[in-house]
Amino acid sequence: MSSPQKKLDQLLRHGTTPAGERRLRNQSIADSVFATSPYLTDPNFSRFHADDVQLLYELYDEHYFEGMLRQCLNHKQITFRLSPRMTRTGGKTTRWGDRLHRTPARYEIAISSTLLFESFQDPERGITVTGLECDNRLDALMRIMEHEIVHLTELLVWTDSNCSLGRFQDIASRTFGHLDHRHDLITPSEVAVTQFGIRPGVKVRFDYGGNILEGVVNRVTKRATVLVVDASGLRYSDGKRYIKYYIPVKDLEPLE
Repeated sequence: MSSPQKKLDQLLRHGTTPAGERRLRNQSIADSVFATSPYLTDPNFSRFHADDVQLLYELYDEHYFEGMLRQCLNHKQITFRLSPRMTRTGGKTTRWGDRLHRTPARYEIAISSTLLFESFQDPERGITVTGLECDNRLDALMRIMEHEIVHLTELLVWTDSNCSLGRFQDIASRTFGHLDHRHDLITPSEVAVTQFGIRPGVKVRFDYGGNILEGVVNRVTKRATVLVVDASGLRYSDGKRYIKYYIPVKDLEPLE
């Protein structure tokens, strides 16, 4: 283990950030974001870029980890991405490593743009991320980023990370004050139910190329997967044959 990793190891095992200090650090990070990003100019921003994820990563490294992350990782080893296809998880940190250690491991932090933009549209619908109430999208993005940084630090020190286990939750609690490892951001599935009455198992009607078809909703992500009985389709466990259709939720008419 290199010297920066040893320092990071000790910080993860023993470091604690008092609540008052966390508030000051987080406010400083938010101020720097507003002063630097051409996209994140409002707490409830309507667009953002992968560069903003990298900016947050660098600010958290500076304010919480004394630059240890950049000492452990050069800029070629970590990338950042926005994902419109992540419809259940707020973020994801991935490690790719050579088992023989012939080349340095690579990392990626991806953030769900879909969940952030679905959320904070209804002022009556409260949002919590990591067990902490969020007032706006920047709050939520910062909580997601903190969660993913804990994943990253565990991967750097131990090469494995699991947010449902005690080690992760202890680090997240002591460092960022997290109370939970989950979120209740608004998912496309929730929007489908609350706005359109569409959920798995509901019978629906839809127009497909001028033909009116009826089927059953099997799954809801950004679109609904609808199973329509068809003799040329695949056989399912109920003995019937179905063809799958991927239809925008707003284009479905519930029949129940």
